[in-house]
Amino acid sequence: MIPWERLECAQVPGDGGEICLYRRGGEFSIRVNGHELMNSRAHGSEEALAELACARITGRVSPHVLIGGLGMGFTLASLLKRLSAGARVVVSELVPAVVKWNSGPLAHLSGNPLQDRRVTVCEVDVGHLLEQKERAYDAILLDVDNGPDGLTRVGNDRLYSQAGIDTSLAALRPAGVLAVWSAAPDRAFERRLRRSGFSVDEVRARARGSRGGGHHTIWIAVRGS
Repeated sequence: MIPWERLECAQVPGDGGEICLYRRGGEFSIRVNGHELMNSRAHGSEEALAELACARITGRVSPHVLIGGLGMGFTLASLLKRLSAGARVVVSELVPAVVKWNSGPLAHLSGNPLQDRRVTVCEVDVGHLLEQKERAYDAILLDVDNGPDGLTRVGNDRLYSQAGIDTSLAALRPAGVLAVWSAAPDRAFERRLRRSGFSVDEVRARARGSRGGGHHTIWIAVRGS
């Protein structure tokens, strides 16, 4: 079997440790502190995150969407396929190296979505963007860390706390959608969503889409009007 080749590493700002990009033939892996965070062969649930969110905002002429976490670009690419020409998408990615990789060795995997004119990239914590805006977004997609049960940064936990959920609610327009990806179910997080006033659906999505793979969890939380 072809061995993994480490291409590049960088420090995650704050308390996140080291993030590294690996390649094995045509397969890529992003790992944090030795733990695989994502793999180019398993992106079905990331695409489902965008698909499920877009289904709730169909018909909006110029939707404004925020993505927290760029990953390998699969969620962004799936989102752009479904949004109108007048849409605006802000991608918040804390690690500059991840943005660099998506413009370089990873760009071809998802069709280089960062080149789309509808996209703006902000190399900041998505929490900072959420705190700065009220009723600004039609949809917010969060694919940060491993979900509510964080793997890489303790600082990510606040996004999924009650206060963090309330901040996301305030940043959404009426009937806006908060879509959250997670590696596993989390009943306590779902209760917090409902406590904030969201109506919530939980969806199980396969890691490799129609090709199977493990199950991941997506919550689709809708703000009232």
